[in-house]
Amino acid sequence: MARASDNAVPPPEVAARALIRAAKEATLATVSASGQPFASLVTPATAPDLTVLLFLSQLSGHTRHLMADGRCSLLFVAAAAGPNPQKRPRVTITGVAELLEGAAAAALKPRWLAHHPYAGPYADLPDFALWQVVPQEALHVGGFATARRVPGSALRPDPGAVAALAAAEAEILDHVNSEHGDAVAVIVRRLLGRAGRGWRMAGVDVDGCAFARGNQVARLAFQDSVQDADGVRKALILAARMARGAAQNLGNS
Repeated sequence: MARASDNAVPPPEVAARALIRAAKEATLATVSASGQPFASLVTPATAPDLTVLLFLSQLSGHTRHLMADGRCSLLFVAAAAGPNPQKRPRVTITGVAELLEGAAAAALKPRWLAHHPYAGPYADLPDFALWQVVPQEALHVGGFATARRVPGSALRPDPGAVAALAAAEAEILDHVNSEHGDAVAVIVRRLLGRAGRGWRMAGVDVDGCAFARGNQVARLAFQDSVQDADGVRKALILAARMARGAAQNLGNS
């Protein structure tokens, strides 16, 4: 994950959202029929409103647990920056898992697949289904001895901004991919450290956007949360300027 920002420390709810949005994996804790806690690896994505999406097989133990008792928690952990794992930023959320079906599942499944494009070959297997977990509370740990509790109402983004951006998302993606491929290329290369051609914007939300190339996905976190399509435009202009500045500095070094 990369942020088009300075080195200022964001509030815990902002840092927590950024970590959750970017995560490709998480630890899911469920409760078995006997009451024994059970932890497993899952691959999350997020809906525009930060609802966590999980694509689970009914053959898995954790899915059977959730079918009987939806109470769960998810742990998201950032990459290690040093030898002490206690200094790794992380977020634990609590909530109740719900099975998505019908139109709700059809609307959100493409967003999960955009975050995990490698899963396409098994996306239509009958034993897999989409689940959602609405964060009720979070514990954000920014590093060693820096824990802050965040209520779900503070963690989740502004509903009005979520709705405005969801309505404009298709138009934003079409415009950026058809008119600004050069900006996408320099952002992905210079800010996100990904090489290769053919990157396209694959999704956008109030906190950032995703770029995809085949099975690769890279996320850009905006400097500040945006409220509408114009906010996305300004955030991408800023990111492109930063990326081109980085490229120019590299050329002059």
